[in-house]
Amino acid sequence: MKIIINHSSMVPIYEQLIDQIKTMILNEELKANDSLPSVRALAKELKISALTVKKAYDYLEEEGFTVTVHGKGTYVAATNQEAKSEEQKREIECELEAAVQKARRCGMEDAEINALFSLIMEDETC
Repeated sequence: MKIIINHSSMVPIYEQLIDQIKTMILNEELKANDSLPSVRALAKELKISALTVKKAYDYLEEEGFTVTVHGKGTYVAATNQEAKSEEQKREIECELEAAVQKARRCGMEDAEINALFSLIMEDETC
């Protein structure tokens, strides 16, 4: 499992872990029932605190991406397509919101933003 930690990023390390592992699951680089490295092994490999890895693993389990079997390890949960689709929609929604906010900061009106979006959609369908 290839994870890259950016220590100079403003994004907390545990969030970087969460994002990268989620992406691997959503892209099916990690499949249902694949095991994740142990908390200690991943912490040692990345040279970070085991508590940071544990926090990321706990969050992934809360979100339904992983399952932890005490004494055996953490595994990728058998997620259904609906859950994966919903997560992808949330990510796209966040990116679109950021683009709209940026457009508004640049002084664009909603009609201009809609026209630009329509233009982009037309170009993408060709």
